[in-house]
Amino acid sequence: MAASDTIEAEGHLIDSGLLSAIFDKIIEAKASYEIVTFDIGRTNDDASKITMRITASESAILDELLQQLTTFGCHPVRERDAVITPAEKDRCVPDDFYSTTNNRTHVRLGGRWVEVESQRMDAVIVARDGRAVCRKLRDVRANDPIVCGHEGIRVTPEFKERDRLGFAFMSNDVSSERRVESVVSRIAEMMRHVRQDGGRIAVVAGPVVVHTGGVEHFSELVRLGFVDVLLAGNALAVHDIEYALSGTSLGIDLRVGAAVEQGHRNHMAAINTINRAGGIRQAVESRVLQSGVMYECVTHGVEFVLAGSIRDDGPLPDTLMDLAEAQDRYATALSRNVHLVLMLSSMLHSIGVGNMLPSWVRVVCVDINPAVVTKLSDRGSTQTVGVVTDVGLFLHRLAERLRS
Repeated sequence: MAASDTIEAEGHLIDSGLLSAIFDKIIEAKASYEIVTFDIGRTNDDASKITMRITASESAILDELLQQLTTFGCHPVRERDAVITPAEKDRCVPDDFYSTTNNRTHVRLGGRWVEVESQRMDAVIVARDGRAVCRKLRDVRANDPIVCGHEGIRVTPEFKERDRLGFAFMSNDVSSERRVESVVSRIAEMMRHVRQDGGRIAVVAGPVVVHTGGVEHFSELVRLGFVDVLLAGNALAVHDIEYALSGTSLGIDLRVGAAVEQGHRNHMAAINTINRAGGIRQAVESRVLQSGVMYECVTHGVEFVLAGSIRDDGPLPDTLMDLAEAQDRYATALSRNVHLVLMLSSMLHSIGVGNMLPSWVRVVCVDINPAVVTKLSDRGSTQTVGVVTDVGLFLHRLAERLRS
């Protein structure tokens, strides 16, 4: 038996490419559509609204299609409360659970629409006491009320701005064919706007920041007040401290670009020095550590979270080796009014942070490898703007621009 339903969607449907995506998804499911009404906005600022009737060959196909279309901002014309089903046991939810996107989401509970809190992708929604909250599957407990199906759910995609502070020219593709100076000026302008609006800036950084000679410039960003949170791995801190104590990174003298005698042991000596002091903060307080990114973070009260991995040497006492705890600490830091995330040559941590962010948080990813930016977008962080360049050069130019 054929099944049909009437849905609607509203927003900048045409220029954001959502309308064609909706049509493609319907055809892909071998269903058909009939446009009931289509109101195109009169001006650039006006939203469009479409109402269409969708028909599929059977109810199961229609239900699956409607759930997929929810991602694009579609919802049934009729209003019903969300379907709530209790979790059967810890870390286990019903098979028809709703899997969240990073876009702003509302759930209908008790006849009213409630905005979902802690929005992020790849989570479930727990609805309790008139509130709806994203929760990782590992944090679900038995009998938690889980939102299921597609009824009573509205998703609002983050529509592409026509000119993101003069930044739109970079949002279409990833390319190294751009002048770094013009890119940097727009990023600096964005960072100033974020700070003026009371937002916070988080930086995700890899050890390449040190290897490419970016320590002094990154440190200046911290001193200028343009870094509120630093999210990194053990390697960034180790090589930053190695450079502060020995002038080397991976045993290479960064001033002359040559290996030094017995330089291969310098990063282990750095770890040993911090272990003796009791941690990074204690090393700064005792003046064992007197320069570098980690020194500036401690001195200027910048929050930092170091997430460990299986390849880490040491690790440093400050590095979190419990993966779940590290993820939670990252997510908590990002939830504190972060408006902009600057990602600097760290594929692993950049993609991980991208999965934690709602779509309205701006993301700038700087990497010499364009595949890093492409992977971020492919995995759902479509708000990412990519800059393909040497991260040391980028930080040098950015510090100059912000200083002036």
